[in-house]
Amino acid sequence: MNDQTLLRRITVNPEIFGGKPIIRGMRISVELILSLLAQGETEDAILADYPDLAREDIRACLAYAHAVIAQDTLDAVQVQ
Repeated sequence: MNDQTLLRRITVNPEIFGGKPIIRGMRISVELILSLLAQGETEDAILADYPDLAREDIRACLAYAHAVIAQDTLDAVQVQ
């Protein structure tokens, strides 16, 4: 799965978390997942704690962070 496909899993809805990027419209923010990864949580631990997530959702968060840092286009992110 390429970055543009992964980024389609990230959505922005002004009514959820003040418009912060979230995963597939759920109330799980990209920021939360990145924070957990930065703290050393494993993908398996995150998936166990958030059973509605898929491994591709975690990869999508990393793709989002990369796109922001690299100043790439975020056109694939869906704004609702």
